[in-house]
Amino acid sequence: MLEGIEESRWADEEIVMFDEAVQRFAQDELTSEKLAQWREAGMVSRDAWAKCAEAGLLGLSIAAEYGGSGGDFRHEAVLIRQFGLAGAEGFGVPLHNAICSAYIEKYGTQAQRERWLPGMCSGEFIGAIAMTEPGAGSDLQGIRMRAVADGDGYRLTGQKTFITNGQQANLIIVVAKTDPDAGSKGISLFVVETDGAEGFSRGKNLDKIGTEMGDTSELFFDNVYLPADNLIGGEAGQGLYQLMKELPKERLIIACESLAIIEAALAETIAYVAERKAFGKSILQFQNTEFKLAECKTEATIARTFVDECIARLIDGRLSAEYASMAKYWVSEAAQRIVDACQQMFGGYGYMSEYPIAQMYKDVRVKRIYGGTTEIMKLLIARSLLK
Repeated sequence: MLEGIEESRWADEEIVMFDEAVQRFAQDELTSEKLAQWREAGMVSRDAWAKCAEAGLLGLSIAAEYGGSGGDFRHEAVLIRQFGLAGAEGFGVPLHNAICSAYIEKYGTQAQRERWLPGMCSGEFIGAIAMTEPGAGSDLQGIRMRAVADGDGYRLTGQKTFITNGQQANLIIVVAKTDPDAGSKGISLFVVETDGAEGFSRGKNLDKIGTEMGDTSELFFDNVYLPADNLIGGEAGQGLYQLMKELPKERLIIACESLAIIEAALAETIAYVAERKAFGKSILQFQNTEFKLAECKTEATIARTFVDECIARLIDGRLSAEYASMAKYWVSEAAQRIVDACQQMFGGYGYMSEYPIAQMYKDVRVKRIYGGTTEIMKLLIARSLLK
């Protein structure tokens, strides 16, 4: 298995103590029984979100003046790892914390921060961000969602899909075009408070092959009226710039999630092959098993080292789109290889849903898709070759 978080270059004594606290929370609140209930329901209970808020796990990296914990991305990385080790794939706290809240804190006006961030830290609001549309994914300039000026506000019309936290989110950051003729300068970010929003509706909770506890939805906006002060930052045309600044962090989050699955898969598999017997000895004693697990641990260690480097760069304000793309691409691909190799060692049991490795096999697949596919990541990396 991999070394603990205390070996990471960015982990000081306070981070190690926080890691222990999150681990205890996961043991108490992310039990296998609860995870199964949430998967069956297709979403995490609102009570579980409230428990996260009570434990101070919402708004981890939001300033204390807005109700947050005043931490930084290191705290988010700890939470991602511990939730991943517990098998809580699909519990959308990292998105709520490190992405949705961050857009408001970094790019919102002072009035917007005071208006929305306390509720995001208390659990009153669950956040989501709506980028993808049925006809537009990684190419954000291809979106069709329109925000048309109407008096002192805007009218929002269009459709979004594959939106994480989509069934429960009541504060949604929506990417829309305010000027279709302005290219990259014609995109803006708006906040939609869904409670009582006339013209807003949700499609069904989408049926996925993994991360079943995560509610993922289509969202519909039919001439939804938004006051002008729901435009993040108060200035139209800044949306693509804001998105491009935050997407490297989103991709690093997916790399962190992938690394947690790797670590969980190795732990489960080593424990299993040490006990499982065949031909009079444990499976672990067969050279093929030893060699395959040695390969997996080596790849896992390489992944951990690079992710740690990327976290340190993010903390220092030096994480480039190139590095984030490398991390997202390579670690998500490694995670699928490693989970597949580990599952093979369980034989028929690895195909049974009650074994955690089977759930990991389902959950890991999306890591190579969302946040930008592997192919898009390679394209972004290739653009840096001649720089």
